Amino acid sequence: MSFISLEFVLLLLLCFTLYHLVREKGRKWILLTASSVFIGYFNPVFLVTALVVSFFTYGAAIRIERACEKGRGSRLIYWSSISCLVLCWIGFRYAHQWIGNSGIVFPLGMSFYTFQAIGYLTEVYWEEEKAERNLMDFLLYMLLFMKFLSGPIERSADLLPQVRRLSPASYSMMTYGLKLIVVGLVKKLVLAEHIAPYIDGVFDSMHTASGVQLLMACLLYPIELYADFSGYTDMAIGTGMLFGLKLSPNFAHPFAAQTTAEFWRRWHISLSSWVRDYLFLPLSSVTRRWGQGGVAASLMVTFIALGIWHGAGWTFAVYGLIQGLVIVWELRTEKIRNKVRKQIGKRLFATLSVVRTYLIFAVSLVFFKAQSVSDAFYFLRNISFQTRASWKEINIGMSDHICIVAGSAWLLILLYDFFMSKGDLHLRLENQPAFVRWTVYYLIVFAVFAYGEFGTENFIYLQF
Repeated sequence: MSFISLEFVLLLLLCFTLYHLVREKGRKWILLTASSVFIGYFNPVFLVTALVVSFFTYGAAIRIERACEKGRGSRLIYWSSISCLVLCWIGFRYAHQWIGNSGIVFPLGMSFYTFQAIGYLTEVYWEEEKAERNLMDFLLYMLLFMKFLSGPIERSADLLPQVRRLSPASYSMMTYGLKLIVVGLVKKLVLAEHIAPYIDGVFDSMHTASGVQLLMACLLYPIELYADFSGYTDMAIGTGMLFGLKLSPNFAHPFAAQTTAEFWRRWHISLSSWVRDYLFLPLSSVTRRWGQGGVAASLMVTFIALGIWHGAGWTFAVYGLIQGLVIVWELRTEKIRNKVRKQIGKRLFATLSVVRTYLIFAVSLVFFKAQSVSDAFYFLRNISFQTRASWKEINIGMSDHICIVAGSAWLLILLYDFFMSKGDLHLRLENQPAFVRWTVYYLIVFAVFAYGEFGTENFIYLQF
C-alpha cells in the first residue's frame, strides 16, 4: 500500500475521521489498527516480522534496564539483544543471495524499524531513556504507518512522548500537513517519475549510450533520488501532522552543501545522525588514541557500513568508500581550502564548493545505481561531451514536453528549498491575502493532476 495508491487514500480518510471522533485511548487503537492494516496489506509476514521485532525489543529494553539497576549483566543482555536484531536483519536481507530461490522476501521497512529498535535499546543501555512499560505505546512507536516504510528513523525521546498522549491535530497543523503532502506529490509525480524511466534506460543500455547521455544520466540521477526520497519524506511528515504528530525532518537543502560532510548533515538526516551517534562516535572513542588516524579509520568504517546497508554488492561498498574518502580528504585539506577561499573570495569559493560537492555525490551514485563495479567504471570512463548523432541526445530520450515539465518542477523545487532555507515559506504564505494563497494552492494541485505521472506506486528507498 503506497502513499500514492487509492487504497492508502481510503485508509487515511477512514483513520483520520475515526481518530478525530474518539477519545485518547480509542485514538491509539485506531492508529495501531491502521498501521497493522497498512503493513499487513503488503504481506502478512511483514506484519508478523515487525511485531516479533517489536515485542523482542520491548522485552529486551526492560531486561536491560533492570540489569542496569542491579549493576550487573546489562552489557551481556544489551549486546546479545543487538546481535539478535542485526542477525535477524542480515538473515532476511541476504537470504536470497545465500540460499538462492529460498522464497524468503525482505520485509518492507525492516531496515528502518531495526535501526529504531537498536537506537532505543542503546539509549536504555546508556541510561538516557527509561524502558517503555506500556506495550501499546511502544508498538505505536515502532509501527506507525506514516514512517514505517522508509522513516524518518525516530528517536524514542522525540516520538514516544507524543504517542503517550495523542490529541487531535489543530486546524493549522492539519493544513500545514496537507501542504507538505502536496509538495511531496510534486517532487515524486511531477519530477522524479518523469525523468526516472529515461535515467534507467541510460544505465540499462550504457554500452550503447553516447558519452553525453552518460553524462546527463550521471548529473540527473541525484535529482531523481532527491525528488523521490524527499517527496516520500514530505508525505510522511505531512501525514503525521494530520494526526497531531511531529516527525523528524530528513532533508535540509542538501544541494546547498559546500562539503560532503555538510551534505550528510543535510541528506537523510535521521539516518546520518543515527550512524553518527551509534556507530561513528563509539568507534572514534575507541580509536581516539590514534589521533587523526583514528578519526579517519572511524569515518571509513562508518561510511563503508552505511554503503553496505544499502545492499550486499561491492557497488554499495565502493559508494560508501568514496564518501568516507572524500570526508577524510576534506578534514586533511581544510587549511588549504581556507587559503583558497581568501584568495578567490567567499562567494565564488562557496559556488565552486557547492558544484564540487554535487559532482562528487553524482559520481559516487553511479556505483549506487550500477549493477556491478565494472559497469560503474565503464560508465565513468565513457562520460564525455561526445554524441552519436546530434546534441539532441542531451535530453536522454525525453520529449520536449517532459523536459519542460520536469525542468519547471525542478526549478520550482529549487526555489521552494531556497525560500524555506530563509524561513518557513508555508507560514509566510499564510500572511498573504486569501486570493493569493488560494491561487497558489489551486495552481499546484492542478499541476499535480495535469502533469503528474500516476503510473507507479513505488519509491526508490522501499528496496532498502
